[in-house]
Amino acid sequence: MERTVLCGASAYEEKYYFNRKFDSLPENVKEELQIMCVLFTEDVGGVLTLEYDENGSLEFKVMAADDDFDYDEIGSGLKIRQYQREKRELLESLELYYKVFFLSGNLKGKK
Repeated sequence: MERTVLCGASAYEEKYYFNRKFDSLPENVKEELQIMCVLFTEDVGGVLTLEYDENGSLEFKVMAADDDFDYDEIGSGLKIRQYQREKRELLESLELYYKVFFLSGNLKGKK
């Protein structure tokens, strides 16, 4: 199963990552993604990545170290649902962007 990481943040390293394949996204979208990822890891801890699956669906992936007793697993789920609700338009636009610019050639061969 091929996955493509859009962006992510780590509470452990206090770093944000943005995949340069997506540099063509508008600056305001990149900033919103950074704010969303960094705030998530500050609030609940762990590592958050936004990843596209092979069909172009954007998914939140969260990981935490086994010995991270500050990680808030319940808060993580709640925060993801909050983002999915509040950022629905952004997330749907990012999925459409990926499907048009990255998957369109691959989808023609699958019909």
